[in-house]
Amino acid sequence: MASSSSSSLNSPVKITVSAAGGLRSMGLTSPIRRTSLSNNPNSPLSSRVNRTTTATSSGGRYNSMSKEDTTEDITSEFVTYTVHIPPTPDRQPMSVSQTSLPENPERSYISGTLFTGGFNSVTRGHVIESSMEQPQSLKCNGMVCGMKGCDEEAFQGERMPCECGYNICRDCYLECVGVGGGHCPGCKEPYKDVSDVSDDEIKSEADDQAFPLPSMAEFRPDKRLSLVKSFKSPHNPPDFDHTRWLFETKGTYGYGNAVWPRDEFGSGSGVNGFEYPPDFGERCRRPLTRKVFVSAAILSPYRLLMVIRLVALGFFLTWRIRHPNRDAMWLWGMSIVCELWFAFSWLLDQLPKLCPVNRVTDLSVLKDRFESPSLRNPKGRSDLPGIDIFVSTADPEKEPPLVTANTILSILAVEYPVEKLACYLSDDGGSLLTFEALAETASFARVWVPFCRKHGIEPRNPEAYFGQKRDFLKNKVRLDFVRERRKVKREYDEFKVRINSLPESIRRRSDAYNAHEELRAKKKQMELGGSLSETIKVPKATWMSDGAHWPGTWSSGETDHSRGDHAGIIQAMLAPPNSEPVSGTEADSDNLIDTTEVDIRLPMLVYVSREKRPGYDHNKKAGAMNALVRTSAIMSNGPFILNLDCDHYIYNSAALREGMCFMLDRGGDRICYVQFPQRFEGIDPNDRYANHNTVFFDVSMRALDGLQGPMYVGTGCIFRRIALYGFSPPRATEHHGWFGRSKIKLLLRKAKAEKKELDEMAVPIIDDHNDDDAEIESLLLPRRFGNSTTLVASIPVAEYQGRLLQELQGKGSHGRPAGSLAVPREPLDAATVAEAITVISCFYEDKTEWGQRVGWIYGSVTEDVVTGYRMHNRGWRSIYCVTKRDAFRGTAPINLTDRLHQVLRWATGSVEIFFSKNNALFASPRMKFLQRIAYFNVGMYPFTSIFILVYCILPALSLFTGQFIVQSLSVTFLVFLLLITVTLCLLAILEIKWSGITLHDWWRNEQFWLIGGTSAHPAAVLQGLLKVIAGVDISFTLTSKSATPEEGDDEFADLYLVKWSFLMVTPITIMMVNMIAIAVGVSRTMYSTFPQWSKLVGGVFFSFWVLCHLYPFAKGLMGRRGKVPTIVFVWSGLLSIVISLLWVYISPPSGRQDYMTFSFP
Repeated sequence: MASSSSSSLNSPVKITVSAAGGLRSMGLTSPIRRTSLSNNPNSPLSSRVNRTTTATSSGGRYNSMSKEDTTEDITSEFVTYTVHIPPTPDRQPMSVSQTSLPENPERSYISGTLFTGGFNSVTRGHVIESSMEQPQSLKCNGMVCGMKGCDEEAFQGERMPCECGYNICRDCYLECVGVGGGHCPGCKEPYKDVSDVSDDEIKSEADDQAFPLPSMAEFRPDKRLSLVKSFKSPHNPPDFDHTRWLFETKGTYGYGNAVWPRDEFGSGSGVNGFEYPPDFGERCRRPLTRKVFVSAAILSPYRLLMVIRLVALGFFLTWRIRHPNRDAMWLWGMSIVCELWFAFSWLLDQLPKLCPVNRVTDLSVLKDRFESPSLRNPKGRSDLPGIDIFVSTADPEKEPPLVTANTILSILAVEYPVEKLACYLSDDGGSLLTFEALAETASFARVWVPFCRKHGIEPRNPEAYFGQKRDFLKNKVRLDFVRERRKVKREYDEFKVRINSLPESIRRRSDAYNAHEELRAKKKQMELGGSLSETIKVPKATWMSDGAHWPGTWSSGETDHSRGDHAGIIQAMLAPPNSEPVSGTEADSDNLIDTTEVDIRLPMLVYVSREKRPGYDHNKKAGAMNALVRTSAIMSNGPFILNLDCDHYIYNSAALREGMCFMLDRGGDRICYVQFPQRFEGIDPNDRYANHNTVFFDVSMRALDGLQGPMYVGTGCIFRRIALYGFSPPRATEHHGWFGRSKIKLLLRKAKAEKKELDEMAVPIIDDHNDDDAEIESLLLPRRFGNSTTLVASIPVAEYQGRLLQELQGKGSHGRPAGSLAVPREPLDAATVAEAITVISCFYEDKTEWGQRVGWIYGSVTEDVVTGYRMHNRGWRSIYCVTKRDAFRGTAPINLTDRLHQVLRWATGSVEIFFSKNNALFASPRMKFLQRIAYFNVGMYPFTSIFILVYCILPALSLFTGQFIVQSLSVTFLVFLLLITVTLCLLAILEIKWSGITLHDWWRNEQFWLIGGTSAHPAAVLQGLLKVIAGVDISFTLTSKSATPEEGDDEFADLYLVKWSFLMVTPITIMMVNMIAIAVGVSRTMYSTFPQWSKLVGGVFFSFWVLCHLYPFAKGLMGRRGKVPTIVFVWSGLLSIVISLLWVYISPPSGRQDYMTFSFP
C-alpha cells in the first residue's frame, strides 16, 4: 500500500480515501464544525496544509468504520482538508483555493462524491467514477493568467515568455520585466530575451501611460466636479487636486477616472473634448416596481354594491326573523340559522377585497442598478444576491422522474447570474431512481442550457417547448437555429428513453449483483464446511451503477434501507461554477451546437435526501424543506430562497428577476416573500372541477396584496432567508383601537430602542459592535438553530447579503454598499459537505426551534398557510407578483376523486388552524385588521359546509311536506330575494372587470364551492374534530402527478376515470333526494284539490339551484361521454316516478278521497 501523509495536528477533518479499480470511497472521520471567527488561534487558517490524495490498493466498496474504529490505527491514506472560513461582509479574505490552481484539474471531488451519514454513523464520501467528461474551466486549461488577482488571457503556444510554461498575460509580463527585475514568477529564473516583446506591445504599453491633465483653468467644471481637500495625507497642500492626481498617477477606482473621455482623449463632445461623468445616483432613484391601483370607475361602484348588499341582507334577515312560518316552525328555524351563517361567511370573504391592487416591475432598472459598471463595480459584475432554489419530491412512482427532470432543466436555464444560483432537489423517498434521473438531467443540461441561452428559448422546459403547437420559428433570426434545434430535439428524445429505462435498468443490475452475492455467500459457506441445503439469507440490495450499495431506500425494504429508515445523502451533481463567464467551442463530434459565443456554465445542482430513522417524527414536506434550508445555508447560503413543487417548472425565464425587483426596491427589506400565482397545464378546456382556481389566485390574492400581502400557497414563492429563520422585520407597525385605526410604528433593529417582547427575535447586525442586545441574541442562536456553528455563522452573512443598497436606505439604517456582492463565492470543499450531512440528521432538530418558530412550521397538513401567517404576525409583509407571461406552470389533478382528496387536505389543514394558536383571533397587533379577517376566514370556511348540507336538504323537505321556509311567497320576500341576487351578480361582474377572470371561471368556482361544501369540507370538519378531541392523527396520501401523455393517448383520460371514494356519498344522496322531491312535489300538486303552486315553485326553484351546482359532479360520475348505457337513464327515471307515486299513495293530498282513481287534472 502506497501512502503519503501530510496531516497536521490541528487538522479538523480527516478524510480516508481508498480506491480499488474503478471504485473509490472516502470516510470522513469525526468532522468538527467550522468556526466563523477568523481570529481563532486554533483556526485552520493559521497553518495552511497541502492537500494530497494517493490511491491505495485496499479493497471493499465501503469503509465499514464506526465511531469506535476511528481511534484505532487505520492503514488507509489520510488526507487533510482545510476548513474554509466564510468571509464576513466587511472582511473578504482571499483563500488559497481562489488564488492557486487545483492540483488535479481533471477531477472535482465535490461534484463526483456521494456524501452519506447520520445518527450513530460515520460521515462517508463515496467517489463515483463517471465516464462523462466534465468541461474544464479556462483556469484549468491554462488559458488564464496565473498571477494572483489577474484573470486576463495568458500567452499561448510559441509565444510563452518562459520555458517553464508559467501562464502569464501580457500586462503582468511587462510588469515583471519592468518592476520584477525580469524574473519569471513561476521558476524565478530571469527571462532569456526581454527584447522579444513586440513593437505593438510596447506601443500599447505606452498608450496606457497617463496623459497630462489639461489645465483646470481652460474650462469651468460642473458642480459635480469639485476640488476637494485631502484629509488623509497631511503633506498635501490644502488645495490638493484629487482629480488631477488620479490622472497623473493612473489612479482609477470604480467605473473610471474622476473625469474621463469618450473612447479617446480629446475626442469627446464636452468642454475640451471631455464628457462629464454620468449621474450614478439617478439609477438609484428610479423605482424597480410600481403599484397600479384599480380604476376608481370600477372600484367605487364595487365598494358601493358591497354596502348595498350588506344593508339588503340586514333588512332581509330582520324581515325573516319577524315573519316566521307558523305552519312549519322547524323548517323556518333551520333556514334562518343557515341564512345568518351565510351572511356572516359572505362578509368574511368580501371585506378583504376592499383594496385590490396590481403591480408592475422594471427589469431595465434592475439591470442598470446591479449589473452595470459603477464606481464600486468597475467590471460590471452582477451585484445581485444569490438565490437557492428548492425542489421537493417524495415518491418516483407518483411523481414521475421525467416531470422532475424537466423542472430541474427549466431552473438551470433561468435568466439569472449563474454563479448566484444553486438548485437543491429534496428526495424524501431516498430513491436510486430519482438519484440516477438527476444525474442524467445534469448530463443533458450541458446541451440544453447553452441552446436556450443562445436562441432565447421560452419556455425552458424541454417537454413543454417541444410539445407546444405554435410556430417555433417565430422571431428566430439565426441561420443555425433549425439545425441545432433538430439536434437538441433528438438528444432530448434519447434522454427521455434513458429516463424511462432507468427502473428496468436498476432492477436488472440489482438482480445481477444480488445473484453474484448469493453465489459468493454459498461459496464461502462451502469453504467453511457448511451444507448447501442450509438456506443463506442474503439481503436483496439495490445497487448503484459502479457496483456499490445504494445508501438510500432499497426495493426490498431492508433495515437501514427502507423508506423510513435510511442514512442522509448529499451529492453535488454540478459543482459551483466559476465567477467569470466561460465560452464553449464550435460544433464537432463531441459538441452538438456551436457555443463559442455562449456562456456554458451551469448553476450548482445538489441532490439531498435527509436521514430517516424509526421513532422520529420527520414532519413530512415541512421537515424536508427545513433540511434543505440548513443544507443550503452551509453550502451556498443564498439570502433568498425559491421553493417549487417537482411538477411546477419555470415558464418565464425572467421570473426570478421580477421577484427580486420587489425584494431590492425601496422598502423591500420589510418583504418576507414574493408569491407568484399558480398556473396549470393539462386541464380540460371546460375546467369542470375549477382546477385553475382563478377566483382565488386572481381575485382574493390580488385583494390581499392591497393589505399586508397574499398568503403563502406552498410553491412558486421567493422567501427572504432571514424571515424564514423567524427574525422580525427591521420596521413594523402595530394597529390598535377600533378596526386597527390607531397605528404605532416600531424600529425593531435600532439598538436599545425599546424593550423587546418575549416572542421577539432580532437578527444579529454585523455592523453593530456595541450593541449588547445583538450579542445576547447571538448567544441564543445555537439554542434556536442547533449546534452547527457553521449554520449559526451563516445567519449574519445571509442578512447582510439580503440588505438593500445604502443609497436606498435612510439615515441610521443598515445597508450594504454597491458592488459588495460582485465578489466570487467561497469554494465548496469536502469539509463543508460533511458539515451539511450533520444538519440533515434525524436528531438535529431536537431541543431547537426548528418547526416551532424557525423554518416551515410543523403541526398542520397545510404548513404553507401557517408559515406565511407566522411571518405576517411578526410584522412582515408579502407581495403578489403577477407577471405578463406566467412565471410558473404546473399540473393539477383533473380526476374527480383526486380533486376531492386535494380539497379535503386543504380543508383539514384549515380546521387544524382554527383549533390551534395560529387562529387569527390570537394574532398580534402587527397584523392589519382586514388581513386578520382574511386569515380567520381561512380557518372558518370548512364549517360553512354544515349549513350548506342543511340548506341543500331544505328544498327536498319542503317539497316532501308541502311547506316552505316562508308562510307565502309575498312581494316583500321576492323583492329582497331579487335585490340580493342582483347585487351578487353585479359584484361578480365588477370582480371580473378588475381581476381579468371570465364569467365561466366565476361560475365554475361557484359550482365547485358547493361540490366541496357537500363532500370534502364536512369530512374535514369531522377529521379535525377527531384530532382535537380524540387525538386521532391525520394522514394523507401524496397527490399523483400525471406524466405527459404520449402521442395518440387521450390527454384528458384521467378526467373520465371514475374512482370510488367515501366523499361521493353525500353529494349523491343530495342529488337523489332533490330529484325525487321534485317528482313528489309535482305529483302532489297536480293531484291536490287545492294546489299550492307558489310553494311548489319555491321548492322546485331551490332544488333546481342545488342540482345546477352539482351538475359537474354528476357528469364526473358518468365517466366518458357516450359510455353510460341508455338503460341507466331510463331506469333512473322510472325509479323516480315509482318512488313519487309511492309517496303520494302513502301520504295522499288533503281534500280528495278518491286518490286511488286516476283522472287528468
